[in-house]
Amino acid sequence: MATVINMPRLSDTMTEGTVATWLKKVGDTIKEGDILAEIETDKATMEFESFNSGVLLYIGIPEGESAPVDSLLAIIGKEGEDITSLIFNNSNSNTQEEKVTVTEEVADKKLPTSNSQLPANVKVITMPRLSDTMTTGTVATWLKKVGDVVKEGDILAEIETDKATMEFESFNSGTLLFIGIQEGESAPVDSVLAIIGPAGTDIAGIAENYGKGEAPVAKSIEKEEAPAVATSNSQLPTSNSNDRIFASPLAKQIAKDKGIHLSQVQGSGENGRITKSDVENFTASAPVAASQPTTQNLQPTTIIAGEVVTEEIKNSQMRKIIAKRLAESLFTAPHYNLTIEVSMDDAMKSRAIINAVPDTKVSFNDMVIKACAMALKKHPKINSQWKEEAITINHHVNIGVAVAVEDGLVVPVLRFTDAMSLSQIGAGVRDLAGRAKTKKLLPTEMEGSTFTVSNLGMFGIVEFNSIINQPNSAILSVGAIVEKPVVKNGQIVVGNTMMLSLACDHRTIDGATGAQFLQTLKLFIENPVTMLA
Repeated sequence: MATVINMPRLSDTMTEGTVATWLKKVGDTIKEGDILAEIETDKATMEFESFNSGVLLYIGIPEGESAPVDSLLAIIGKEGEDITSLIFNNSNSNTQEEKVTVTEEVADKKLPTSNSQLPANVKVITMPRLSDTMTTGTVATWLKKVGDVVKEGDILAEIETDKATMEFESFNSGTLLFIGIQEGESAPVDSVLAIIGPAGTDIAGIAENYGKGEAPVAKSIEKEEAPAVATSNSQLPTSNSNDRIFASPLAKQIAKDKGIHLSQVQGSGENGRITKSDVENFTASAPVAASQPTTQNLQPTTIIAGEVVTEEIKNSQMRKIIAKRLAESLFTAPHYNLTIEVSMDDAMKSRAIINAVPDTKVSFNDMVIKACAMALKKHPKINSQWKEEAITINHHVNIGVAVAVEDGLVVPVLRFTDAMSLSQIGAGVRDLAGRAKTKKLLPTEMEGSTFTVSNLGMFGIVEFNSIINQPNSAILSVGAIVEKPVVKNGQIVVGNTMMLSLACDHRTIDGATGAQFLQTLKLFIENPVTMLA
């Protein structure tokens, strides 16, 4: 009697799992205790062993795909056993209309194509999901070209997500047989990125039919000449150009900051790749022009009066996601803004005293963040999230801090901000902002915010309104400190004030609730000693 294996619950918070790798393929003999697959949970990637013996008759979740806990993962039974009813009776499985039996020609069946149904040494590599919000990825740089030998752990490419540019390493060894997404091109998650296998393998039809229900069988070419390479420009890798400079994202950023042209730097990494240390240790033999033109900032040298001149800059993946997310927020959440002016005289005096302590550095923005964390504890409805079924009130405070980077905007998160001191907040913000600008933030460091602070005061902006960073219900916009005449005790004196604007989602926050939060926030900022209690 065949046994149905369901997606296991491998952690207490796991609701769905992703099959990272199948270690067995359809038709393999399974013994009790054998590792069937590696399952990626919300916390870790774990090996999943079989508690049954028999033949692997069916795989319900291909590599790279996710499914809820208890979904049909696999079926184990006797060779040739009829498992049609088991597949049709499982509501979460992909079914077929014809009777399913296992034969040696299982690859010819119209099952969902996956690596488990290809020869053991041929692997289809798909566009990975490198962040929780990632739906498409852009290949920034290929570090390998078709025909190169790839070892497990080698860096295949740099993938630009909606949040950062990340190195993508190979989990397989072999020869790079096919590149499906060229440099600069974008594709949805799970699109065919590359194919790795033995040199000389015929991969015709694999990329085109992968995941579409046809499972072409890769054939070995028994010829001594090199394997045929696609001749169309769309299939040729662009990374074999003689003037291609291979460098990590961090190395590129450091080089840009220092005015170093990467063509002068000798790379010490794999295939001559330039690393962070190569740039940091570089000594120029001749002055490098600081204003070296690039494809992003190239401007016409001469503009004739009356001539129409335009320039197009390709949208980065980050810019596309920013546009999508903010448009969704503005057009789905009914925004309204509340503005308040706060006196910064005492805050300025307190900051000067705090920063007089050795090894301590606190900014006005750090003080605002601390005040927000304390005010959110007193007004938890501001620290909420809208859902169709119910409003979620967060009793923990994770403040997102908007940071401007070259390609747009990222929001690293200070977790449990309410439990942090002013100096801890200052150190945390400096660390996150610094790594955000060099694209070294981890995706997990940009997740889980419950409230957001955006500060343009350092640019001289006195007052502005922000778009809510969903799923938050509010975002605080912080303006510049302005010296101006103010009335105190009936007298006009010189004072320092700052404008704060709170954008609220009217679905979760009523006007009076937002106003009360701002009153509490004003009290903390104007009396900094209350934040030290």
